[in-house]
Amino acid sequence: MMRTWRQWLVPALFLAPALMVFTWFKFIPMALGLRMSFYKVNFGAPNEWIGLENFERVLQDEALGAAAWNTFLYVSCTVSLSVVLALLLALSMQGVTRHIRMIRTALFLPAITSAAVLAEVWRILYAPTPDGIMNSIAALFGITAQGYLNDPDWALQWLMLMHLWKSVPYDMVIFVAGMATINQELYEAARVDGATAWQRLRFVTIPGLTHAITIVIVLGMIRGFRVFAEIQATTGGGPAGATEVIMTRIYKLGFVQFDYGYASAASVVLFVFTALCTMLYLQWHKRLEA
Repeated sequence: MMRTWRQWLVPALFLAPALMVFTWFKFIPMALGLRMSFYKVNFGAPNEWIGLENFERVLQDEALGAAAWNTFLYVSCTVSLSVVLALLLALSMQGVTRHIRMIRTALFLPAITSAAVLAEVWRILYAPTPDGIMNSIAALFGITAQGYLNDPDWALQWLMLMHLWKSVPYDMVIFVAGMATINQELYEAARVDGATAWQRLRFVTIPGLTHAITIVIVLGMIRGFRVFAEIQATTGGGPAGATEVIMTRIYKLGFVQFDYGYASAASVVLFVFTALCTMLYLQWHKRLEA
């Protein structure tokens, strides 16, 4: 019994500082935010209990609904494209030679780039002027100057491209790690049986990457639903709300309109929705494996 207690004590002591930081800066604010969602927050006066009124406003807010639709498009496109592109990159990066390792490292650099730095770099690339970097490159192929982030019809798609540039390398590493766990004898047996490259991919690689694909999709959904810094630093939700997502809308409700109670309620709804989507996907995936 004493030995077991000591085995738990050492890890607990190592985890304690991190848990204290997370509790103070994350878990306590989450609990206070949940409590605040049931109040009308009054600065300089006691908060007013209004029950579920803030949550009713969330369901009736057209601006928040438009932001939710943009978020849904953003998540759907970025997750699906990231899975495909990351898998293709992982397949092309198979090997243990030195140059392959160097290329993997170079490709992974965008994944560790700060979101603020990433947004600033792409904002410069997307400069809508004729002498902007992207427009200058497009002019070489006879393409007229584009508005990029200033174009309400295409701004969200250009932000998706920026998101993919950052997320695909991260997902690629997960796929590369997943491929390393696939039994190579399966590939040898497939070659002996005359399987083509496409058949080996379909019947050996993809089934062997089931868990990696699940991880990539779940992480992609979480990243997409809570995307904020990249959009806030580039368009701020504009032009004309074309790139407004749930997180930028919540930010404006809380720190521009100072409607803290309503912003907290919207945050709670987003958290619950993200958790439900993740749980439903995992349950669906588990049934497919059964």
